[in-house]
Amino acid sequence: MKIQQLITPSQPTFMVVDALGECTAVRGFRLFNLLKEIFERSPGVRTFVTGRLHICPEIETSLAGRATSISLGSNGDDIIGFLGVRLSEDETPDGIGSNPEGGVLEKISGSIGECG
Repeated sequence: MKIQQLITPSQPTFMVVDALGECTAVRGFRLFNLLKEIFERSPGVRTFVTGRLHICPEIETSLAGRATSISLGSNGDDIIGFLGVRLSEDETPDGIGSNPEGGVLEKISGSIGECG
């Protein structure tokens, strides 16, 4: 039985779609179409979707008017602190050079962004 047959307008339904950005382009397209179909048939359906930053514009475009994006995540300093500790524990530090804070961490900190 297909998921759209299980969801009825008369029953409250909450769906969670995790790691949407991990879908291939074709599967992501199919999933967005499925979600649109479900929303049309059952407007009371509530959906929580997670995905990396690159998927936010696609969610807003494909589910226009039916989805709102918010950015949740770690503070950039939290990420850098975590990575600094992990790099200091690395048993093969020669692979990243003698100054990870000056290289790897700077590149990563420059790419931390927000959705929306």
